[in-house]
Amino acid sequence: MAKLRRVFIYVFLSGAALVSIFPFLWMVVSATNRSVDVTKGRLLPGTHFFENFRNLIDTVNLVPSLMNSAKISISTTVLSLLIASLAGYGFEIYRSKTTDVVFTILLLSMMIPFAALMVPLFRMFAGFSQVFPMIGINTLTAVVIPTLTTAFLIFFFRQSTKMFPRELLEAGRMDGLSELGLFFRIYLPTMKTTYAAAAIITFMASWNNYLWPLVVLQSPDKMTIPLLISNLGSSYSPDFGVIMTAIVIATLPTALIFFIMQKHFVAGMMGSIKG
Repeated sequence: MAKLRRVFIYVFLSGAALVSIFPFLWMVVSATNRSVDVTKGRLLPGTHFFENFRNLIDTVNLVPSLMNSAKISISTTVLSLLIASLAGYGFEIYRSKTTDVVFTILLLSMMIPFAALMVPLFRMFAGFSQVFPMIGINTLTAVVIPTLTTAFLIFFFRQSTKMFPRELLEAGRMDGLSELGLFFRIYLPTMKTTYAAAAIITFMASWNNYLWPLVVLQSPDKMTIPLLISNLGSSYSPDFGVIMTAIVIATLPTALIFFIMQKHFVAGMMGSIKG
């Protein structure tokens, strides 16, 4: 009975893994085929990958779009981790009735859909364009600022901080460290798995962000990779082989980061759940 149960579990997990992996495999296979083969649903690898890649380079500004996405994603990730970790650390270490009320209000902000904020944000950055052009409409900075941190990320760090040993902070205070010194020299190195998990979540969300860049970026030289892929698919006769090649290239950075940091990601997520 135990062996039969184990066989059932492995069959179920194998099926779930196949369902999860199939879209990615189909995407990679389609990138090697012609557009007509993709529309026919061909599941065998072809020999047209380099032709599709060459057509992609000739059709759109791929490298500038990748660079724009990289600048936005890296800047957003670094600044978000710093701001959210400072906030989560403060909410938990210096906990009081007042901070609990502020934190509750912060969590309530998660209930507001981003679509409801787009018009006020656009008008605000349109106003900035007249006074501070470097952070106005059609700048990469305008994409970064509204996404610098989220209530979820602050909540994530606060929950993880519950597992942080307070004895380390007391020892640091006895050694004469300032409060910022405690954060940067004790808390930050100790919570590296939490930072790794948060970095993956933030980078992937920023890299794949589509709606706000679509609204605020208005020139082709500022286009990010999701906008470029969307433009490829909106043509009168889209080349699906080229589109799939672009999607494969756009997927590589996030997949690479996840595979490199997956152990830390799991450990960071488990630490947050335990908190």
